[in-house]
Amino acid sequence: MEFDKVIRDRMATRKFSDKKIDEDTINKILEAGRIAPTAKNIQPIKIYAVSSDEGLFKIDKASRCRYNAPVVFIVCGNIEEAFKRGEHSTYIIDSSIVATHMMLEATNLSVDNIWVDLFDEGILRSEFNIPKSYIPVSLLMLGYKTDDCPYNIMHDKRKELSDIVEYV
Repeated sequence: MEFDKVIRDRMATRKFSDKKIDEDTINKILEAGRIAPTAKNIQPIKIYAVSSDEGLFKIDKASRCRYNAPVVFIVCGNIEEAFKRGEHSTYIIDSSIVATHMMLEATNLSVDNIWVDLFDEGILRSEFNIPKSYIPVSLLMLGYKTDDCPYNIMHDKRKELSDIVEYV
């Protein structure tokens, strides 16, 4: 898919079918995350790829926003490894870049998705034994939308370029 089409067509999916994503496609999406840029290329991230019934049940305990997605990536940043400048750490930025790369690659491969930040961190930590140094930043829900998936009415609502850019 052309990049311009990917960035314009990608939409938050809130109703996934039961159709499974093949392993090769999942690995291509994960590879996009692996090669994503991070501060100083430290790559202070860990991705939990969840697709088993048991794992998805655990996700459902932590978030009401799975929308029946058959695959969920828990994207975590390592606060101890991430680049730091004073009190500032890049773990959230690095994790967000990685998640965005995977989200766009999923769209490129015709896999629908939604980025979710509504979850209970304590439940995720407990259910998936996430080490203290890794902070869950986002859940990336992946799958194929249903035929009756509602259209996101906010998808096309964008500010004008002049409202967000100041040329200096």
